[in-house]
This record gives sequence, structure tokens and C-alpha cells, in this order.
Amino acid sequence: MICLLGGTFDPVHFGHLRCALEVQQQLNIACVHLLPVRTPPHREAPRLSPDQRLTLLQLAIAGEPALCIDQRELQRDGPSYMVDTLASLRAEHPEQPLCLALGMDAFGALDSWHRWQEIGRLCHLVLMQRPGNEWPRQGAVAEWAGAARVDDVALLERQPAGYILSVPVTQLDISSTRIRAMLAAGRSPRYLVPEAVLERIQQENWYAS
Repeated sequence: MICLLGGTFDPVHFGHLRCALEVQQQLNIACVHLLPVRTPPHREAPRLSPDQRLTLLQLAIAGEPALCIDQRELQRDGPSYMVDTLASLRAEHPEQPLCLALGMDAFGALDSWHRWQEIGRLCHLVLMQRPGNEWPRQGAVAEWAGAARVDDVALLERQPAGYILSVPVTQLDISSTRIRAMLAAGRSPRYLVPEAVLERIQQENWYAS
């Protein structure tokens, strides 16, 4: 089973990494594939270039076999639509179960994604559920969740796509936006990001105002 966790990682921080590790452990898979976005279609462009963000991500997971990097969106021009990424991965692995890990807030807005109805035919969804999160209660996404929701991870291994599973993850109130603001103000984000990531940011003077 292959599981993707996408993001701009601008910069990567412990909130990203801890959630990814907990998903890997609860799915009992070899690794979670971190998927850095080149051009996010739903938000402003990242501050750092694709190569700079990739460098920080590589530093962050060095020595951690449970996390790996999939660079396909960095290598593709145009908006980074998840449906295109999943289709390319499905072409490489026609019968293997594929999973996309999402936060519950992103799942609730899934119907704003490009060709979102195709995603359930390409992969399973693994929803990272933090304390206080609620499932959508109305609308097309809520209807899909009601039909596809399961509670047993073993079901995801029995077919390539189509199910929705939630897994609890640790609540870490860390955001890349806050980290960028701290760096721009000359404050240290130590203990919010891996030390190797912070060292490179400071060496290169990235995110300075």
C-alpha cells in the first residue's frame, strides 16, 4: 500500500512530520511518501523555490526510513492538481492500494478541488483526525463519506481505491505561516522545526523580511 501526504512544506515542520509518522505506523506500511507541491492551485505561491523546499524536506527526514519523498509534482509544470498526480501514480501501480492522507479541514473542502469526484476512483482517503475535528454533515462530500467510510485499515489493503478511513493524530499547533512570520521578525522557531532545517534556513537567510 502506498500513501501520499502532500503540502507546500514552506517550510516543513514537526506538525507535518509527526502526522506523517503516525499515519505510517497506523497503516503499517513501509513509508509515507511526502509530496511537495510545485504550484498550489488553492493558495498563494510558496515563498521558497521548489528546490529550496525540497532541500529542507530532505534535511528533515534524513535517517528516517518511515518517511520518503515523491518529487513528481515538482517535476511537472502548471498547477499541481492532485487528481493528475494520483492518475500518474495509478498508471505505475494499476492494482496496488493507493492512499491520500488529508486533514479533516481539507477533506471538508474537497469539492472545491479540480475533478474531485475522480479521486475516490483513484485512491483511498486517510483522514488525519485531531481532537475536536468533525466529519462534514451536509453536501456532496458528506454524502460520499457516508457511503465510503470504514473503520478497519485491513479493508484498504483489499482493493485499490474507494474507502475513507480516519486515523487519530497528535494535535500540534504549528503552522508554516507562523514560522515564516517569526523568521521575518527575527525570532527563532527552534523546537518547531528540525534543527537541520533551521540551520539551513539561517545559513541562507531564507524567509528574512
